[in-house]
Amino acid sequence: MKANNLVRVLPATIPVTLVNDISIDIQRGEFIAIMGPSGSGKSSLLYLLGLLDAPTSGQLWLDGVDTSGFDEDALADVRLAKLGFVFQFHFLLAEFSALDNVKLPMIRLGKLSTPDIDLRAQKLLSDLGLAEHMLKRPDQMSGGQRQRVAIARALANDPVLILADEPTGNLDTASAANVRQILRGLATQQGKTVITVTHDPVFASAADRRVALVDGKLDPHWVLPGMAV
Repeated sequence: MKANNLVRVLPATIPVTLVNDISIDIQRGEFIAIMGPSGSGKSSLLYLLGLLDAPTSGQLWLDGVDTSGFDEDALADVRLAKLGFVFQFHFLLAEFSALDNVKLPMIRLGKLSTPDIDLRAQKLLSDLGLAEHMLKRPDQMSGGQRQRVAIARALANDPVLILADEPTGNLDTASAANVRQILRGLATQQGKTVITVTHDPVFASAADRRVALVDGKLDPHWVLPGMAV
């Protein structure tokens, strides 16, 4: 993935610049932590990289393809087929089981048969230690278990890029360590690119590279409090 001079301005009586002229080159299999003070534009940058928001100006390449000219339908297709998202709040569908939540992206993509979708969802959940919980609804699971279901859902369509916004923000220490280890393994063992926003110095220290934003701009000198330099 490569971003070139990304700018995101929020229209208003007095326009607000959320992301200001950011260029970054991210390699396949790299684990990136985006850091910075609250309100610095971290999530705004992540949403641009994940094609959830459109830049006011600038270009974004994914797998060597410039996405700047894509319409909404094309962007939705790319997000479904190539990107996986994990948020601070898991956003699982409350009325569905863990298994059904993981199956949904595959059903939407429509590339696998129903038996293959079921088998892949079961394997993803089993690989994340949830074999005994896959028929439970989210309200029957712990916070850490729900977040692992969210990771399984993000992996459903075998994306090239995983984007996570404060994925450990609502978890206890042990669950946060587990999620951190899983995301780290996706990069080192499966070669997936993982980009995370975090305020957690331990989480950030596990990344291959740390990118800091201050007032919407890259700041190579900013260090997350509590993190060793």
